[in-house]
Formats: sequence, C-alpha cells, structure tokens
Amino acid sequence: MLLNGKTGIVFGVANKRSLAWAIAKRAAEHGAKIALTYQGERLKENAEELAATLDNPLLLPCDVAKDEDIATVFESVKEHFGALDFVVHGIGFALKEELQGDYVNTSREGHRIAQDISVYSLTAIAKHAAPLMEERGGSILTLTYLGGERVIPHYNVMGVAKAALDMSVRYLAADLGQRGIRVNALSAGPIKTLAAAGISGFNKILEHMRNNAPLRRNVTQDEVADAALFLLSDLSRGVTGELLHVDSGYHVVGM
Repeated sequence: MLLNGKTGIVFGVANKRSLAWAIAKRAAEHGAKIALTYQGERLKENAEELAATLDNPLLLPCDVAKDEDIATVFESVKEHFGALDFVVHGIGFALKEELQGDYVNTSREGHRIAQDISVYSLTAIAKHAAPLMEERGGSILTLTYLGGERVIPHYNVMGVAKAALDMSVRYLAADLGQRGIRVNALSAGPIKTLAAAGISGFNKILEHMRNNAPLRRNVTQDEVADAALFLLSDLSRGVTGELLHVDSGYHVVGM
C-alpha cells in the first residue's frame, strides 16, 4: 500500500487501454484516493465505466486547452480532498494528418495544437496543483516517449512536442523543488493505446522494438503502471527532473 492515505488526480483517462487509466488503477490499488479527468462528451461514457470500478473516485470533465476548465478541476479537488499528493499528466494530442507523411509539411496550426495540448497543459496543471501540494510535498508525473529524443517514423510533430515536454519537466523540477514538489517523466515503449492508433505504421514500430530491444519484447501497461507507482510514492522521494525509460531497454540501442 505505497500510496495509502494519499490523494491524487490523473488527467487523460480515455479508455481501459490508456496508460493514464493503468496508472490510476494501480494508484487506487495501493490505497490512494483518486480524481480522474476526461476530455469531452465522447469519452465521458468510457470514463464513467472505468470510474465505477474504483472506490468512489472524483470524476471531472476537463479540456486542458481552456484555463477555466483547469481552474474548475482544481477547485473541485480542493473542495473534496483539501490537499494533493500527486498529479499524473497523461495527455498528448496532435491532429491525425500531422502524424502522416513528412514532418517538413507540418502546418502552423497543427504545431500550435500539439504544443498547447501536449506540452503547455503540464505547466498550466502544475501551476494550479502546486498550492495544494506544497504543505506536504508531492509528485507530478508526465508521460513522454522516445520520439522526443530520436526521430521515430511518422511521429513528426508529436516528437517535437515530447522534446519540449521533457524540457518542461526539468524547468518545473527546478521551480518547484524548493516547495517540496518533484516533477518527473516516464517514457514508455510503444503500446497500443487510443493515441497510438493515429500514428501511421505503428504496428511496424511495435515489431521493430520487439525484435531489437535488449529484452526482445514490448512492454505492458502493468509494467508502466508499476514504474509510475515508484515515481508517485515516497520510494522516489529523492528523484526529480528525471526521465525514466520503461521500454525493454530500447533507448540504449543504436537502431
């Protein structure tokens, strides 16, 4: 029960295959009281079905492109929990057409959207979360990907966004560390999620990793959730500004 007595909020729950959901479920299993957010009416039913499997979670809609939505979420969290111990930022989005073809053809609007939703949202969330976390410290965790460090075919504008997200983690860790708040990123290997479905040739990426990663296999949701549990719990109390790879070791190989 590594999170017994702790409270947290998980942004970006889409369906049972989402990494955000896997982390939320693992946190609840370890005793945490959980708030979940979902994006728009399209995902509301999925979120409600998942929330029903937990012990009375707080379920909230949130469009992270709207400052007022983020503010409303944290007002509700403060009202229900009083304080927060952890935040999980499981949000990433790019227009589907930007994940096909060549990066050089990225549109100005496509670039803006990817940066706003996938990157700036972490900073906006951290700003609102910090006042609820500083009394007893806490952990903010985001989900990134190797495409922010290396060129991954067709990841395109999302790779650029993940690179910016990785750097945001470091700046936020420096800003918030003096308030007892840790900020880290978890870089999972490719997993079939709703977000991954929009990437052209994703099955080939899975096959390549399985054939070339040191462990010669893909990773699972459960493995990602367990690593996240470490970064959210007091076991990682001396860790901040870190990017932890959970990718069967693929990040260490040349090809």
